Amino acid sequence: MNSVVKNTSTNIDDSGPFRVMVVDDSAIIRGFLCRYLSEDPHIDVVTTANNGIVALRQLGQHDIEAVVLDIEMPEMDGMTALPKMIDMKPDLQVVMASTLTRKNAEVSLRALQRGAVDYVPKPETARSVNANIDFRRELVEKVKAWASRRRTKLGLGQPKTATASGAAATQQPTFARPSRPSANGFVSARRPVAAVSSMPGRAGTTVSTALGSINSAKSEAAPIALRKGSLRKPKILLIGSSTGGPQALMRFFEGFKHPPTVPILITQHMPATFTAILADHLKQATGWPAFEGKDGMEIKAGQIYVAPGGRHMEIASVDNRLVVKLTDNPPENFCRPAVDPLLRSAGTIFGERVLAVILTGMGHDGLKGAREITKNGATLLAQDEESSVVWGMPGAVAGAGLCTEILPISEIGAAAAKRLQGGMA
Repeated sequence: MNSVVKNTSTNIDDSGPFRVMVVDDSAIIRGFLCRYLSEDPHIDVVTTANNGIVALRQLGQHDIEAVVLDIEMPEMDGMTALPKMIDMKPDLQVVMASTLTRKNAEVSLRALQRGAVDYVPKPETARSVNANIDFRRELVEKVKAWASRRRTKLGLGQPKTATASGAAATQQPTFARPSRPSANGFVSARRPVAAVSSMPGRAGTTVSTALGSINSAKSEAAPIALRKGSLRKPKILLIGSSTGGPQALMRFFEGFKHPPTVPILITQHMPATFTAILADHLKQATGWPAFEGKDGMEIKAGQIYVAPGGRHMEIASVDNRLVVKLTDNPPENFCRPAVDPLLRSAGTIFGERVLAVILTGMGHDGLKGAREITKNGATLLAQDEESSVVWGMPGAVAGAGLCTEILPISEIGAAAAKRLQGGMA
């Protein structure tokens, strides 16, 4: 099914479509993946390979930006090929594709520590791959997100699409910015302007940047207002994340010099199987007890609870004990688990004693819940645009003026740890 692979020119256009290679030993699966990706105007599938050896050869012959890499392949599997690919092209964005087994989920998360940027959980049969709309959307969005981030870091142009007049217009992929409108269509919080405080992104300042419109007009973005957080010591820490979240969570907890004195509950958009392994990885990285949440499990200070894939996780009070409450309620923001139910339930119990953090991710999950908890005085921190893979979720709460601080991933963990230690009793 190589007919869907587009021809490439030796003259590479760094403002053209993202250049992608698909590596999978199944010709049928490879064909489906190519078709899904090629149908997006921002993606050009320039070549394919059926194992790691062929992939390395193709990588040497084509200027590839992103790779969708299968794990289990003959001759050379994905985990063997991965570090070799990164050695050949350090800025290569590799998205692992694996079926939903515990073994492959473990391998996928381990691949993130070896240079891969993300993973997509691949349906188990060719028929289910072709029928799974969620898989198709996730595959395309993640490839675009990481390829777009690569170009941004290298100072390269984003893909162009034709306008009604036939001219080419630079178009940022639709997921890459928050939905709050401004004079130029988007809003950003990278650099402070008219700062009252010398620290960018702190309460008492407004932050903004000129992003430029879809048609490259240079109008100033509307500033983002920050709000004061609670002065009272938090009793619980909540974290929401999606695309790029596993790596961001690891970086977040590096900011803690001491074990937390409150429970930590995390909603990361992940399928079942992956969430239990994420909890294991967090336990290994932090040295703190970490679990995939189970219905009725008692919530204790100093422990981490990860929402299980496929179920919403909330907090409930039963007989004067805090427990995990899992529900099969409909998806919210197209997600289950979703961040909003967790925020709402915690806000009802803890009020202004909630400390919530929104990390990198697509969409706006967490926005409604953040509105509710901040009405009660809770404190909300968000990851900044520059360090986010996709500034959707954090950008949504930032653009709504709900945040007390907007910080890079290298600083936000320490800021959260500091808030957990301070405030009134």
